Amino acid sequence: MIELHNVSKSYPTVAGRKVVIDRLNLVLPWGAKVGVLGRNGAGKSTLLGMISGAVRPDGGQILRRGAISWPLGFAGSFHADLTGAQNVRFVARIYGMDTEAMVAFVQDFAELGEFMDMPLRSYSSGMRARLAFGMSMGVSFDWYLVDEITAVGDTNFRKKSLNAFNTRLADAGLLVTSHSASTIRSYCTSGLVIERGQAWFFPDVEDAIAMHEANMVR
Repeated sequence: MIELHNVSKSYPTVAGRKVVIDRLNLVLPWGAKVGVLGRNGAGKSTLLGMISGAVRPDGGQILRRGAISWPLGFAGSFHADLTGAQNVRFVARIYGMDTEAMVAFVQDFAELGEFMDMPLRSYSSGMRARLAFGMSMGVSFDWYLVDEITAVGDTNFRKKSLNAFNTRLADAGLLVTSHSASTIRSYCTSGLVIERGQAWFFPDVEDAIAMHEANMVR
């Protein structure tokens, strides 16, 4: 379960502080599949960052029960001077996992061959995305936070990735941001709409999509 109590977040701008989340109260039960909708800059990524612990709220309290992923985004950020394997070992140690077992899993899943032992600065953006996705599937979370699902790799790799992701989601909750209503419908049963610092939760994802689409034409 994830609970937010009077959570607020703002950022300084040249025009003054911009409130992106204002006193949000929300309870997400185990296994909820929630699509997070809003305009560009509405605060979707900020919300996922606060839930993950990567972004500190200005006020309020966030209670987390269970293992929560970092905001995945299927791209990731790594230490460019470390090899793929070294980056994987670093993440494995953070989550208390067997480092070599996780390296073996990611190496097999990401299909990077000899590049696993080469520094990240030698990777293409697609190779980094494959490494990031392999790492995210190598850790079993109770909640997955996904900031924009994007296609990774060729057709066979995308199919394998989606199958692995759907398997993980069978026993886990999900919060996912996307500008695609079809993507939200594919993964989510409920929705959260963020607009001008306020947020509305809808048990039926279609109601969330309808509100978001109405907001976008105003």
